[in-house]
Amino acid sequence: MSEFLGIDTSNYTTSAAVYISDENRIVQSKKLLPVKEGALGLRQSDAVFQHTKQLPDVIEELFSSEEFSKFSAVSASARPRNLEGSYMPCFLCGEGFARCFSAVENIPLYTTSHQIGHILAALFSADKLDYVKQPFVAFHVSGGTTDCLMCRPDKKNILNVTEICSSLDLNGGQAVDRVGLMLGLKFPCGSELERLAANAEKHMKIKPVLKNGNCCLSGVENQCRTMLEQGESRENIAAYCLDFIAGTIIAMTAYAIEKCGRLPLVYAGGVMSDKFIRDKIISQYKEAVFAEPRYSCDNAAGTAIFAYLKWSEEKCL
Repeated sequence: MSEFLGIDTSNYTTSAAVYISDENRIVQSKKLLPVKEGALGLRQSDAVFQHTKQLPDVIEELFSSEEFSKFSAVSASARPRNLEGSYMPCFLCGEGFARCFSAVENIPLYTTSHQIGHILAALFSADKLDYVKQPFVAFHVSGGTTDCLMCRPDKKNILNVTEICSSLDLNGGQAVDRVGLMLGLKFPCGSELERLAANAEKHMKIKPVLKNGNCCLSGVENQCRTMLEQGESRENIAAYCLDFIAGTIIAMTAYAIEKCGRLPLVYAGGVMSDKFIRDKIISQYKEAVFAEPRYSCDNAAGTAIFAYLKWSEEKCL
């Protein structure tokens, strides 16, 4: 049995996962980083400290959940994106542990980007891992990104990812959390905002703002604040925010199709776990592929999959 360990220490989640290739099965453990009430996030120094505290707990929980046999490789998310200069200190925590595990177990160590991990987790969740052998368009929408990406097979990185379009100001997850905190919700606000929107009495017309395919999301925060000051219900404001984000992603998808042709569509990242947004996108693009919610939010599943794919490729050489 071949098993592959993945580690991801993102800005808001400590996570570890094992991919059991013979069974095509993921076992994972993860823990959110604590954020003070009313805060919009963490400083990197605080994130590093929390990961240092939490990673042993996450590893202990993972290894107590099941008896593993022999690991073939280990991988860690070492950077946000596969771009020159892409760096966040919090990823050093996971990479450092992976290096130690590699040395102790005498197995290969691979590193990838947090973004590649998200895309691979979505493909695994949707049973579409064969997409790594062909071009496709992927969205990565979270607190740190609102990226529409062209993905092609690549021997070094499994996927060669290039930007088609992105956000010019706020990212999707930032818009969700800023509006959520405005409405008195707890950070991260995605699930609570979705529950509020489900009880909306009306849906207002939205008009996405795009410039050469790149979106602008700061307007949704400003409009939601105006609506709140004018006495609009929290439920209707929540629905407007999610409608705006969904409409924006749909418009960006149309731009990508116009520019790149009709390719498979994959949607990854925490914001894409929102059923409200997902259903609206599927209503326009029925072929769209989404991760299950547990593989949409930050997780190490895709990082473990990356270890398996890299190890398998090298084994075949």
